[in-house]
Amino acid sequence: MKQLAINGKLISEPKVLKLSPLLIFAKITDDAGQQQNCLIHQHGLNFLYQATAGAHVALFGHYNQRHQFVITHFTVIASTTAAAS
Repeated sequence: MKQLAINGKLISEPKVLKLSPLLIFAKITDDAGQQQNCLIHQHGLNFLYQATAGAHVALFGHYNQRHQFVITHFTVIASTTAAAS
């Protein structure tokens, strides 16, 4: 399995596909403009809490047989939500 890093922007809100075990689906547009279908299992609740539509993210993981990017580590670089004054 080849590990890769992808930087990009979250196109829409992440969706819960399964609760047990937790599986999250997210669509990302990478820096090259390609749309990536991503799955996250490890730390999925943290991803749901931190990542919102439009957020810039750094992802690390690998592709599965269905050419979905399976995220093993992530960082939310910038979120679109602004603090209320």
